[in-house]
Amino acid sequence: MSLLSSKQTLKQGDRAPDFKLLGIDDKQHTLLELKGEKATLIIFMCNHCPFVIPKFDMMRELYKEFKEKGVEIIGINPNDHPSYPEDNLDAMKEIHAQKELGFHYLIDSSQEVARSFDAVCTPDPFLFDKDLTLIWHGRLNDAMFPDDIVNEETMKEVIVEYLNTGKVMKEFKPSQGCSIKWR
Repeated sequence: MSLLSSKQTLKQGDRAPDFKLLGIDDKQHTLLELKGEKATLIIFMCNHCPFVIPKFDMMRELYKEFKEKGVEIIGINPNDHPSYPEDNLDAMKEIHAQKELGFHYLIDSSQEVARSFDAVCTPDPFLFDKDLTLIWHGRLNDAMFPDDIVNEETMKEVIVEYLNTGKVMKEFKPSQGCSIKWR
């Protein structure tokens, strides 16, 4: 397992790179089609990463809490699934159903989308406004290792701040996780 921290290549104010990816519903989806009315949280994630697994419940709760408030969550799995079969589309469907994630879960088979975002680890979350302008990039919570206790629900705080004030003042706090499994 190679441990990495997300870096801030896309800056606040940058537009989200567009994409068209296959979802667990066996349909192609574009970012413009899936974006939220008020905000869109894109999380580069996978099924097997020990840093992602403990965050499944939190991601599901974020989706439940903010979906009706106009915030869409999109999970994107960029891992090389031929080399990591636990990250293939069938496994994604299983984990999505088992964990009752609710949000769209897409596969980045070419890994071009992850590269366009300069995502480096799983999880690596990016929060965009209604116009798909980056408003915050950073961790989901302060549990930086799988067994850590959560003391700060960072992304939840950021989303609430944005919905209440229209801006985010919290500084970049990198996510940490397994490196994306590049070809």
